[in-house]
Amino acid sequence: MQFFDQLQSMGHEQVVLCSDPVTGLRAIVAIHDTSLGPALGGTRMWKYASDEDAVVDALRLSRGMTYKAAVSGVNLGGGKAVIIGDARLEKSEALFRSYGRFVDSLRGRYITAEDVGTSVHDMEWIRMETKFVTGVGGHGGSGDPSPVTALGVYSGMKAAANFTWGSDTLAGKRVVVQGAGNVASYLVKHLTKDGAIVFVTDIYDEKARAVATETGAQVIRPDEVFTTECDIFSPNALGAILDDDTIPLLSCAIVCGGANNQLKVEQKHARMLKERNIVYAPDYVVNSGGLMNVASEVEGYHREKVMRQAEGIYDITMNILVTARDRSILTIEASNAIAEDRISKVRHVHGNYVGTPMIRGI
Repeated sequence: MQFFDQLQSMGHEQVVLCSDPVTGLRAIVAIHDTSLGPALGGTRMWKYASDEDAVVDALRLSRGMTYKAAVSGVNLGGGKAVIIGDARLEKSEALFRSYGRFVDSLRGRYITAEDVGTSVHDMEWIRMETKFVTGVGGHGGSGDPSPVTALGVYSGMKAAANFTWGSDTLAGKRVVVQGAGNVASYLVKHLTKDGAIVFVTDIYDEKARAVATETGAQVIRPDEVFTTECDIFSPNALGAILDDDTIPLLSCAIVCGGANNQLKVEQKHARMLKERNIVYAPDYVVNSGGLMNVASEVEGYHREKVMRQAEGIYDITMNILVTARDRSILTIEASNAIAEDRISKVRHVHGNYVGTPMIRGI
């Protein structure tokens, strides 16, 4: 990988490598664009196959956060961080506090939150070292943003259903939910309450079975996720799962889920979905409820306002789907155009976010 060539091609402002041999910390903070405000995005902890895989994930995820903030109307830029490690075995207070020190050194250019492999408890450890963290249970924080993210995905899914079938009811629709984490579990509750027939799977079988027991969903094996006949496929685990091999296996009419970067190659695989008459609800649009939640926390948290904003993802999604249809373009092209237009207009008057000035002694 030509590192700086990739940074320039994707438009990143800054990438920070964080290393602390004593605690075992190996982390990457990627700041994509701060035209709209400080970069906000969660910290993911995952056992990557290589350091290069971790860097690529941070770059892709942070870019997605920029577009997510822009299209959802919040005044934040895009960033993301990854910690390399097994979230089930390698967490410690010292590791997260060490990471918090690195976040603090960025002076507010990057604000973190929880993501795959991290929790509210981990954010509380980070909070011990920096104020630039959201989603913390105390300190006026909002806690776990997963319920808001799930509500947004559900709202976007209903919009896609209305666009596709002329009705936004999901009663009787077969929905395959990939992943059984926090967002997915709340999403399945919405779907089963609405009368959908839900199939859930996860690489950790016990998580899928727990969701199924609570909601009445049916468990399928991970290797059945693309071949199970359904109306809606909802990816809610890791990204890059829609590719040359998996798209031809899908039988659905809609793809709508909370996972980031679902398309392995954005343009190519969005076009493949369109050619198969599958409506793709752009992931960073429908999963933006979590960002709305933590953005509200930065400004002063109001739960009811946030829930209304998340429900508003219905209208945002519908506008994108209709625009794409009317202009004969991909849905991802429609959403990207909306985001890029807002960023370019604000950048002209705002510039990049420089952070909080350091207080120096005399």
